Amino acid sequence: MNYESILFALDDGIARITLNRPDKLNSFNDAMHAEVRAALAQIEADRSARVLLLTGAGRGFCAGQDLGDRAVAPGTVDLGATIERNYRPLVLGLRALPLPVICAVNGVAAGAGANIALACDIVLAAKSASFVQAFAKIGLLPDSGGTYFLPRLAGTARAMGLALLAEKLSAEHAEAWGLIWKCVPDDALAAEADRLARHFTAAPTRALARTKQALYASAQHTLEVQLQLEGEYQRELGFSADYREGVTAFMEKRPPNFTGK
Repeated sequence: MNYESILFALDDGIARITLNRPDKLNSFNDAMHAEVRAALAQIEADRSARVLLLTGAGRGFCAGQDLGDRAVAPGTVDLGATIERNYRPLVLGLRALPLPVICAVNGVAAGAGANIALACDIVLAAKSASFVQAFAKIGLLPDSGGTYFLPRLAGTARAMGLALLAEKLSAEHAEAWGLIWKCVPDDALAAEADRLARHFTAAPTRALARTKQALYASAQHTLEVQLQLEGEYQRELGFSADYREGVTAFMEKRPPNFTGK
């Protein structure tokens, strides 16, 4: 596929998606959604991918939906259908990828852009970056998983404040509130994101995939059900090549050589 709204590369186990509409602060339109879906499908089909790094081009990560797109014109379009067609599969697709997904937030993440970032497994943000649940400013509610992620990550009180007031949250506060993994100096963001991505190319990918699946499933499970799920996944991983290699390397006092299998 020829990509025009994103940059896509897959090399040395690292898949990279860069939202590439910098003149629109990388806001989404139908074309960008289609390209991201195609890239995610390519990543899932390519067994060489061990990690995905998502970021934005230019001075922002993503301003959410492009409100100039005729597909969301006020009073003429069913926004629920837009969610079903575009944002729901995007968020679920990021969560379902059987490998770690890193988001490097290089500037403002607003509206759906903020929640797409929060859908990723590990979120890094530049110190100058910010997160804005901007929906109330245009008469909408947080979508793209916002009403799911916010109370779980920040608690109900902070989720309500962010959603109802639509105030900007700095990257430093996002880290302090537990919304993201880490806030780093602006000039260190790319290097830190690359370091993490390269770490995951040498990690036990299959075990990490089951780890993220188990952690995300826990919100809907009782302790008893979660213990059962852990047992099922651990049974599977106990027969994996990476488990054999991990134990062997531990016994031989050497670094493991994980293949993701």
